[in-house]
Amino acid sequence: MAATSLSYSHWGTNSSARLSSGTGPHILVVDNGPDIIESMCNFLISESYKVTHCTRGIDALARMQQGLRPDVVLLDHLMPDTDGLQTLDRMKAIAPAVRVVMLSSSTDARPVVDAMRRGARDFLFKPLRKSELEESIRKCLGIGPEQLPAVKGQEIELPNDTSFVFASKRMWDIRAQCSLVARVDLPVLILGESGTGKEILAQFIHHMSPRAHRTFLKVNCAAMPAELLESELFGYEQGAFTGATRSKPGRFELCNHGTILLDEIGEMPPSLQAKLLQVLQDGSFSRLGSRTTIKVDVRVLAATNIDVRAAIAQKKFREDLFYRLNGFTMSLPPLRERKEEIPVLMRYFSRKLTGKYAREPLAISDALISACMSYAWPGNLRELENFVKRYLVLGDEQMMIREIAPDMTQPVPSGTEAFASEGSVSLKALVRGLKDQAELEAIAVALNRTGWNRKQAALELKISYKALLYKIRQFGLQPSRMGPVG
Repeated sequence: MAATSLSYSHWGTNSSARLSSGTGPHILVVDNGPDIIESMCNFLISESYKVTHCTRGIDALARMQQGLRPDVVLLDHLMPDTDGLQTLDRMKAIAPAVRVVMLSSSTDARPVVDAMRRGARDFLFKPLRKSELEESIRKCLGIGPEQLPAVKGQEIELPNDTSFVFASKRMWDIRAQCSLVARVDLPVLILGESGTGKEILAQFIHHMSPRAHRTFLKVNCAAMPAELLESELFGYEQGAFTGATRSKPGRFELCNHGTILLDEIGEMPPSLQAKLLQVLQDGSFSRLGSRTTIKVDVRVLAATNIDVRAAIAQKKFREDLFYRLNGFTMSLPPLRERKEEIPVLMRYFSRKLTGKYAREPLAISDALISACMSYAWPGNLRELENFVKRYLVLGDEQMMIREIAPDMTQPVPSGTEAFASEGSVSLKALVRGLKDQAELEAIAVALNRTGWNRKQAALELKISYKALLYKIRQFGLQPSRMGPVG
């Protein structure tokens, strides 16, 4: 056995005490295997944890009903009287905040999904690895993202010169979910706005999975018409259509035993959704122009920025396909909801792009970071990366700050005042300042006139509702601060 995969005998077999008097956090171990109980308890005691153990779920529940409140519960999935999932439900009823890590010797995906949906914090597979158990307990105890310096974060290198970067608690939790879901072979549906990093997350799941050494392929379902997309996914035989001079395998064949990412799955034509459903059900399909069935073993990850349930209601997306894809759903938050990551991401993009373009690195000042933190980033990580790229090319910090936060630069005089101070303001800055002032006044008038009915104001201004919301955030407009403008 490898050094990182510890057998129970490696963990020690010296004691089987029901309760230890360690000084650290309290761990409740619930497992019906005597050797496992003894080994885990001795390992935890050696790490200074206080440990209580029970061999039956019903005994653990009785202890909790009597007032026992462990910091973490290590709960076996399969037990003779009350199984782990039932015990988990009842533990949550007694103490809703209890943090439970499920343990199992089975690699079946269904208990993992059930346990996570019922409130388990993690799911570990036996034989346990010491490092995995330590990391899982630390995560449950909150030792992790809260102790990461805001400017440091974490960076996991992936193939193709990419990295999964995270520095906020929400992204730390998503990273932990990915590590768990990656181990079990079930579809994953990744939701999030455009540019939030859905493809990177899919690559990370593949990288952490048993298929990591196999092929990973991405197909953009919105980038081609239905006929071309079908041949791209499933391949075709010679003569299947005009121009098919020879047979060609599709992406599913090329990705056999690997992982395929169906990006923008919400844009897949309905005519193809039934064929994809067949692949998800039994791994079989036929090439275009062929009567022969091909069987493949491919893990499917799907990503979209649409509201899937709304698409189902509008009959644009098959409900049965959604439930097949929805083995586990992960939602990536937009950058505006994890702004603490902006400094980390800026430095990551700067380091990455400096090497790519062989340019001298530029300092990222507090003023530039402050401007970026105040901006809404509607394009999310993709927009931030392009912003950093322009900064590296242009090298003008003040220009970049004016691009996203004009109110943070020197105020521009209006009207003839701008010309009274000769040479103090460039023509470009003057025009930009006048334009912003005009926009601000027009928006303020429309909002006041409509009683801050933003949809009605957007109609009056002949701009989209989303554009109006962006301008309101950009100018910092608030009802309580606005009076008549004119």
